[in-house]
Amino acid sequence: MDRVDQYRETIEAVLKKLASVPHRYGQIEDRVVCDRQTDNYLWVTEGWNKARRVHHCIAHLEIINDKIWIQKDQTEQGIATYLEEAGIPKSAIVLGFHPLDVRQYTEYAAA
Repeated sequence: MDRVDQYRETIEAVLKKLASVPHRYGQIEDRVVCDRQTDNYLWVTEGWNKARRVHHCIAHLEIINDKIWIQKDQTEQGIATYLEEAGIPKSAIVLGFHPLDVRQYTEYAAA
C-alpha cells in the first residue's frame, strides 16, 4: 500500500471511530463523508435537538501534495493527535486552519 492509500485508510478509520460515539441528547447522527477522488474527508453532525436544527461540520481533512491537511477541527483533543496515534508522522500533517505564519511554530508541517 502506498503512502496516500495509507493516509486515506487512516483518515477514514479515525473519523469513523470518532463519529461512532452516540450523542446524549436529541435525535442527532454523525456521518463521515469520504471522497477518495478529490481526497476530501468530512465528519458532519445533523439532526434535531427538540425544536432546534443541528447541522455542523466537525472536521474537514484533505490530502494535498502527499500531506494530510486538517482544514477544520472542532474536536476536543484534536484530530492530529488521533492521526499520530494511528502512525502518521507530524511531518505529514498540516494544520491548515492556522495561518501560514503561525504554522511554522507548530510541531507539524507548515505546508
